Amino acid sequence: MNNLTSYINNEIKPLKHTDSIAEAQDLFLDFPYTHFPVTEDGIYIGCVSKENVELLNSDALVNETRFHFERFFVRTTMIWLDVLEIFAKNESNLIPVLDEKNTYLGYYELEDVIRFFHETPFLKEEGGIIVVEKESDKFSMSQVAQIVESNNAKILGLFISNVVGNKVEITVKISQSGLNDIIQTFRRYEYEIISEHQEDSYLNSLKERSDYLDKYLNI
Repeated sequence: MNNLTSYINNEIKPLKHTDSIAEAQDLFLDFPYTHFPVTEDGIYIGCVSKENVELLNSDALVNETRFHFERFFVRTTMIWLDVLEIFAKNESNLIPVLDEKNTYLGYYELEDVIRFFHETPFLKEEGGIIVVEKESDKFSMSQVAQIVESNNAKILGLFISNVVGNKVEITVKISQSGLNDIIQTFRRYEYEIISEHQEDSYLNSLKERSDYLDKYLNI
């Protein structure tokens, strides 16, 4: 699997602060981007958005509209989950990539980062997914790993997928098809099962049918 930085794109050069708004408008007509980076002497100074550029005077210079710039970016050292978060927070399909001195290196496209995500074991490898919930002060990643590994399975991916009040929701992908023992162990450790595996649901269905038959026979 490639490192995320191998997806840094330089196909289109950034806008310069001395470019005209007309040039920026043309760029957005030619390419399906929501934002595009602006540089001054190779240093990133912000992004212009398609939405704002469409409303600006085409004769003006990009530099004259700095107060419209949006200043989100990522570093080469950021992990892909953090990069995805920046995409989501800024509702953008392009993000500038900078080094530690704010030198502009290129950009990530959302489609490429999603492709990178699809190549991770979390999505690529076969396995089952369990979503569990517990109070934040009683939950630990090491305990989740221990529960999975004590049942002779391996974790392919694990992340906190939601936080509501004092409870955290954890999504775990496990390299095993028979997950019922793991689910039962989570329950013994007082985790609530949010998303039940098919096998666990099947056992619940059998129990419901058995209870129904018991009631029927006792009529």
